[in-house]
Amino acid sequence: QAQFVESGGGLVQPGGSLRLSCAASTSLFAIDVMAWYRQAPGKQRELVAIITNSGLRNYADSVKGRFTISRDNAKRTVYLQMNSLKPEDTAVYYCNTGVVSRQTNWGQGTQVTVSS
Repeated sequence: QAQFVESGGGLVQPGGSLRLSCAASTSLFAIDVMAWYRQAPGKQRELVAIITNSGLRNYADSVKGRFTISRDNAKRTVYLQMNSLKPEDTAVYYCNTGVVSRQTNWGQGTQVTVSS
């Protein structure tokens, strides 16, 4: 079972940037679709971005144009570059496979707080 460790979160002002990292315990070559999710207090976890091994990407409308997902399979790492951050981006961010049926393990996530 894949395990994921998220890092890179922190406190940033509106308009600022952060880059999140997701380290996987298993080969990412075997996980075609990787994804970032986030969960704000009192809200459901939502899909933020996905990326396939072939480099195809998709984003939630709320982050499109501001966030960029990427992956380095050799490093077993997935990234989320977040620019032009807004307070509404405040949440705990998680990475996992984008295939729901394979989401057996969730990491601790990394907290992103956008506030002045």
